Amino acid sequence: PILVLSSLFVSLRARADENISAQGDYFEARVIEILREKELIREDGSQTFQQNLKLKGMTGNWKNKEVVSEGITDLEVMNSGVYKKGDRVMVNAVATFNGNTQFYITDYVRRGSLYWLGLLFAIVILAIGKWKGFKALLGLVISFGVIMKFMIPQILGGKNPLFISLIGCFVIITVLIYITDGWKRESHIAIASVFFSLMITLILSLVFSRLSRLTGLGQEEALYLIGSTAAAIDFRGLLLAGILIGTLGVLDDGVISQIETVKQLKKANPQWSNIQIFQSAFAVGNAHLGAMVNTLFLTYVGASLPLLLLFMLQKSSSLGYAQVINSEVIATEIIRTLVGSIGVALALPIS
Repeated sequence: PILVLSSLFVSLRARADENISAQGDYFEARVIEILREKELIREDGSQTFQQNLKLKGMTGNWKNKEVVSEGITDLEVMNSGVYKKGDRVMVNAVATFNGNTQFYITDYVRRGSLYWLGLLFAIVILAIGKWKGFKALLGLVISFGVIMKFMIPQILGGKNPLFISLIGCFVIITVLIYITDGWKRESHIAIASVFFSLMITLILSLVFSRLSRLTGLGQEEALYLIGSTAAAIDFRGLLLAGILIGTLGVLDDGVISQIETVKQLKKANPQWSNIQIFQSAFAVGNAHLGAMVNTLFLTYVGASLPLLLLFMLQKSSSLGYAQVINSEVIATEIIRTLVGSIGVALALPIS
């Protein structure tokens, strides 16, 4: 399943690259000779390298053809790496006004390492989880399929991202729970619990995104989508959709654990009243809550680490704390984390 997932991603990414690179022709090549290297020292003391490289095309119109990428210029540009003979790279061939073609290396070709990591991931999950692990991998593939085949095309087609993500999230969680836990009462309760928790998260996201007047354009990636599709994209809805999807992953674990706790407590103490069961299960949920909230928080922090560095850099310069926290980029991450955490916290008593 993980190999199917990787193949789907590669094909979809390649298709996206074709659409984005309307001004050039992307192809893969291998470095066969380093013609010249130049080392630059920035003002902060960091080093960067520029290289002129001879390449041999591996795919597309440039297969088996030798070309030269002239990376040494008078301009100081960010490079994606220092290449050596034998490296496989992505190249963009761009036609110039005088009829010539210039070749720019855009990145390494790193699919091979991703395939090996995917294979290792599948082996570990299957070895430890066995049949349960296989169902988890199957659920992962289905989740990816729902996102890539349903949610993203619908959003790009101009549909409301919030409405589409809510449907997609409910389909994902329903399929995942029934695949991993089977058709039983606990699964029905888990799905209902996740649904109500997501609705609360949705309402809070709507309220505080409007109060904070978020536009959804705080992230750089959103700017590239402006005018890139035939239908207009609702960027605020796209932001809220991301909050729902991010919260969903943590809700699944917490809700299933909480329901199983109630079941085992009832089985071990059949004489206990419903209030006693609830209080004991709630105590277990409280112990689990800190880990769940931290999981959500650290997930967002890990994805936004460069943003946090920028935050500290600006805070220590001319901008004060109030100005930095007021920016839409920072406010978006704060709302995303806190609203998701509230949804996760409320999922425990609900389930």
